[in-house]
Amino acid sequence: MTPLTKITLDPARDGRQAVHPPPALTVGTVAGLVRAGRTVPEILAAYPYLEEADIREALSYSAGPPAVSSVS
Repeated sequence: MTPLTKITLDPARDGRQAVHPPPALTVGTVAGLVRAGRTVPEILAAYPYLEEADIREALSYSAGPPAVSSVS
């Protein structure tokens, strides 16, 4: 699994995971924007301090760990 370099845990924000750098958005906010139908270019236009990698990592993190399948 690729290490996450853009996600931080911020105790000042009730322990919610945030996309770095400040001003940080929560992972949930980024994922919510995508679920609401916003495209990556739209999110980048609205939050110009973000990079595409920030959005991709937030989506990956919000999806949780990959499912583990057992092989018999």
